[in-house]
Amino acid sequence: MNKIEKLLRKISQKDRQRLLHLIELLISRKKNNLNISKIKNTDFFRLKSGRYRIIFHYQNKEVIIDAIKLRGKDTYSNF
Repeated sequence: MNKIEKLLRKISQKDRQRLLHLIELLISRKKNNLNISKIKNTDFFRLKSGRYRIIFHYQNKEVIIDAIKLRGKDTYSNF
């Protein structure tokens, strides 16, 4: 089990559904109203949703989800 699956099992049903919905929108490229920003000095992007951050990048026109993390000072330290 990877870290994303582990986090999704631990969080509430409401948060899980919201994050999965946002991931579906991101993958389907319907990101008009999503809070997406590029992470400085990297090729990664972040999607903010409440307390959670979805870190992703694009590879060959596909969206690759790298991490889902709680916001904090170490959220972007590995990217």
